[in-house]
Amino acid sequence: MSLIDWLVMFGTLAAIVGYGVWKTYGAKDMESYIRGGSDMNWWTIGLSIMATQASAITFLSTPGQAYEDGMRFIQFYFGLPVAMIILSVTFLPMYYKLKVYTAYEFLESRFDLKTRTLAALLFLIQRGLAAGITIYAPSIILSTLLGWNLTFTNVFIGVLVIIYTVSGGTKAVSITQKQQMAVMMGGMVLAGIFVVNMLPVKFTEAMHVAGKMERLNIVNFEFNLADRYNFWSGMTAAVFLFLSYFGTDQSQVQRYLSGSSLTQSRMGLMMNGLLKVPMQFIILFIGVMVYVFYQFYEPPVVFNKVQTEQLEQSPFKQDFDFLKEEYNQVFVEKKKDIQDLLDAVAINDKRGITLAQDNIKKKTFYQESIRKETKELIVRNDEKAETRDTDYIFMRFVMDYLPKGIVGLLFAVIFSAAMSSTASELNALGSTTTVDLYKRSIAKRGSQYHYMLSSKWFTGLWGVIAILFATYATLFENLIQAVNLLGSLFYGTILGIFVVGFYMKWVKGNAVFIAAFLAEALILLIHFNNGGSLLGIPINIGFLWYNAIGCIAVMLFAGLIQVVYRK
Repeated sequence: MSLIDWLVMFGTLAAIVGYGVWKTYGAKDMESYIRGGSDMNWWTIGLSIMATQASAITFLSTPGQAYEDGMRFIQFYFGLPVAMIILSVTFLPMYYKLKVYTAYEFLESRFDLKTRTLAALLFLIQRGLAAGITIYAPSIILSTLLGWNLTFTNVFIGVLVIIYTVSGGTKAVSITQKQQMAVMMGGMVLAGIFVVNMLPVKFTEAMHVAGKMERLNIVNFEFNLADRYNFWSGMTAAVFLFLSYFGTDQSQVQRYLSGSSLTQSRMGLMMNGLLKVPMQFIILFIGVMVYVFYQFYEPPVVFNKVQTEQLEQSPFKQDFDFLKEEYNQVFVEKKKDIQDLLDAVAINDKRGITLAQDNIKKKTFYQESIRKETKELIVRNDEKAETRDTDYIFMRFVMDYLPKGIVGLLFAVIFSAAMSSTASELNALGSTTTVDLYKRSIAKRGSQYHYMLSSKWFTGLWGVIAILFATYATLFENLIQAVNLLGSLFYGTILGIFVVGFYMKWVKGNAVFIAAFLAEALILLIHFNNGGSLLGIPINIGFLWYNAIGCIAVMLFAGLIQVVYRK
């Protein structure tokens, strides 16, 4: 990167951290530290909720996923507005009525202490691991692109977040997330404008290319349990995930519990429900436009530049040069087929369109076979190399083609996204540890100031744990899917406990406590046997369905166990 890019990136990050510390330093009690003084307006809440969910993984993986798989990932968010309405009507009024600091306080008033503690521990395990991934996911990409040491990058992100999160608590997180959202979406929209302007064809022709090459596959109504992203999974399984994430995950609950009133919190939730889908659409569409761009300008054989540079210096250089030359020839031929496709579309020649599409598919398949051979060379040169390069696609485009200053801004986008989501997670982990475990079961007679200090210490401790986990983590198949998978393993069970608490009034604490253990065991059994069979029953389902299965299992087990207890 140029000096201008470094100045833009570091200047943006320093301004965000400094502003957060300056505006919120000096919290004196739990109310101000954990609930931010309960004075947030609806749009601050809405932006904070969106920024918490929009991690660096969103901006690294989503454009790459659209490049490879098209727009169909948008269906994952179709059920979000439905979930926001349900939460605004049911969960939110109860939280405000009980004046809770964490969502899990409700469970003790409804059931008992052990159920509250179980749900809090499930959250701490799931979100504690997720915090590590939230740091690690961008670090492994950014360290490669910037030439930094991976451990240093993990520590750099983690320490920046710890500084202002420990200093100002919930208010610091919410206030800085407004600036972070402005940087994130401003930078992405700017990148989208640049890629569209750089296309050598008209925008309408670019849309034809994307459509004919199956990248504008926004809605799929085919019902298939094994398909991760279709309309039905988005409107059913994903609704369970969103209900659990936004209704029972303290990293989100803490965002809207800081509202000045129930109405402000509801409006913040609905703002998230209405704006999140368009936001994801924009990010996915930018990925599709990058895909179209690389149909006219030759893409790298592998988008991880460090790995290809290592091949250039390895004994496999001659083989790699041969593959690059072959890749170039296929690209030239494919580019001609794309022009034939546009010519056929212009005169509405259906036979010509079909012929061009067939030729493009053949060339694309050939290109992928060359990419596969190149990745095999990379592994032969370095057995530990991770060859999946989806998460490098967008930032490789940024570094190769965007002007100075914009490159630094886009790196600031990734760092800001990592900081915003990690800050919410650490803030929630510290609060839950203090309120649900330390204050409730260990030090029951401390002062408000003592619990505020303990919350700071626990927040810092979870930050260190997240950095350590990030340092020793390994790369998942796809970063954005890794976080959703990790959440799906636990969210269904947690949501089931809350649903029983809200709607199955006749079920008591012992029944739901046992049911939660049984449901979690069932989910783990299904997950580790997914793609095979369990007790002779074949299992092949998308992980989003774990949320629905876990929730329903808790409800069924709790109902049956309660009936047995009564008898």
